[in-house]
Amino acid sequence: MTWLAFVAGAVLSWGVYGAMLHQGQVKLGSPMRALLCDGVAYFLIGVLVPLIVLTVQGQGLSGFNSEGTTGATVAGALGAIGAVCIIFSFRTGGTPTYVMPLVFGGAPLVNVPYTMYLHPPKVAPNPMLYLGFLVTAIGAAMVLYFKPQS
Repeated sequence: MTWLAFVAGAVLSWGVYGAMLHQGQVKLGSPMRALLCDGVAYFLIGVLVPLIVLTVQGQGLSGFNSEGTTGATVAGALGAIGAVCIIFSFRTGGTPTYVMPLVFGGAPLVNVPYTMYLHPPKVAPNPMLYLGFLVTAIGAAMVLYFKPQS
């Protein structure tokens, strides 16, 4: 169950991410400055931490293969593209109150079918899955509709 602590860490981190990114963008006066700072943070955490851990574990830079490297690099690019899309949504008038619920409400609606495509279920999904899709979409819409006014 340790994995749930890491899930909580991701929920807390990403739950605050959009509002912090928007705040940085506003205070820096430029979405590209905010994106650059975001990229520096990704480099520091996403490159240096694994290098240190792999070195401490005695693995260094060995054990890479082309399929895994390609898949992980494309995933990293998708994460960066998502950050760019969030930055540009803020730049063109979106606010974290609207943008982030749409992103986090919409992401599972893409993730689950894509994951099912990659790893086909052995049996047909329970029909409640599709109700879950609907509830997720309705939930994101309700968050947007009933958000507190600032």
